[in-house]
Amino acid sequence: MGGAAGGNSETVILGIDPGTNVLGYGVVRGSGRSNLRLEVLGVLELSKYRDHYLRLKVIYQRVQQLVEQFLPDEVAIEAPFFGKNVQSMLKLGRAQGVAIAAVVAREVPIFEYAPRKIKVAITGNGAASKEQVAAMLRSILGERDFDQKHLDATDGLAAAVCHYYQRSAIGGGGHNDGGSGGHRRSKASSSWEEFVRNNPNRVR
Repeated sequence: MGGAAGGNSETVILGIDPGTNVLGYGVVRGSGRSNLRLEVLGVLELSKYRDHYLRLKVIYQRVQQLVEQFLPDEVAIEAPFFGKNVQSMLKLGRAQGVAIAAVVAREVPIFEYAPRKIKVAITGNGAASKEQVAAMLRSILGERDFDQKHLDATDGLAAAVCHYYQRSAIGGGGHNDGGSGGHRRSKASSSWEEFVRNNPNRVR
């Protein structure tokens, strides 16, 4: 696997946006703060499975496939947002938990980021729309176009890019916010000001 983002060796980051109907994911590879490129962007369609527990099984299997295929050094996952529908929150939490378990089972460090933190890291605006996040990702990665049929895919990619910036800012590895067996969760403690100082070419 790769080394620290600030060094010469490449780092591979898998980002996941968990969901019960659609799970989005993206993989980036880079070395240094300005050499970042897209490996894959995609979604896992879950709405065709009526049984909720079958959806969880499919999530677990697909996430493990992604880990085995791309061999990420670390994984970043978007934390569930707090909504008014308790049942929806419960299902979303289960989907995230299963995705985390799939990563941990492959002994890959995992980090969790709040949706607002991801948006700030990508656009500088914690209230940015999905479309704005996707547009900025196109600019950051030098991609002419993304298939925006499912913006959940770019949300997963945004988590990966957010984590890449975070680990670059603090010298690799992210912030250890607990966990066991080397599997870490991060709330991205560095401030927006620190991000601007370390990544002036990323701020529009």
